[in-house]
Amino acid sequence: MTWLRCAARRPAAVARLFCFTHAGGSATAYREWHALLPATAELHATQLPGRADRFAEPSPESMDALADVLTEAMLPLLDRRFALFGHSMGATLAYEVTRRLEGRGYAPARLFVSGSTAPHDRRDRRALSTYDDDALVAELAKLGGTEAQVLAHEAMREIVLPYVRADLRLLEAYRHRPGPPLRTPVSVLLGDADPVVTPEQAKAWEARTSSGFSLEVFPGDHFYLQPRRAAVVEEITRSLLV
Repeated sequence: MTWLRCAARRPAAVARLFCFTHAGGSATAYREWHALLPATAELHATQLPGRADRFAEPSPESMDALADVLTEAMLPLLDRRFALFGHSMGATLAYEVTRRLEGRGYAPARLFVSGSTAPHDRRDRRALSTYDDDALVAELAKLGGTEAQVLAHEAMREIVLPYVRADLRLLEAYRHRPGPPLRTPVSVLLGDADPVVTPEQAKAWEARTSSGFSLEVFPGDHFYLQPRRAAVVEEITRSLLV
């Protein structure tokens, strides 16, 4: 099984960007980012079980178990400068992977977290995974994104909702373990109309790093990074390639 997908290898790349998807997302969420990155950067996106070509595989048991296996998958690719980017659930996952990498002596250039409250902030953690299909689809529609369009079709709900619920259960069961702040700088990105996290709430991520911190707000909702992908990739590139 392959946990990380690379659209195209770039042997001359001096840096790598690892992207972690939102609940219900797949590696295709970042398929258009490859062309926006400079030729000196290579993109690897997570492909979690239960979806796309891994549809028949069981979902991970916990966020910790998922972070453990993704950390192992990344190790052979850490021979050059690298950064992590995670959106929504992917932000929490990228944070936990960064903790593990630091514990092994690796030093990411930066952790980018998008559309997510800080891992120690448990406000508004509703048990969406327990909602019935109609209620869950209604909640997902409020966030926007391509999943909302897909779930408008009854046949697609039967395929997509099981792994969306599985991802939501991972996030809902997650509990932040106390520990020292990251040595890795953290950049927070979000949309100004995101119903999941406000700019004020996003500032809580600063407590999770002892290094540099920045907060960038873009026009848009929870999935602001789809129409604003060029600006988001440009922001990442400035830190990845210095």
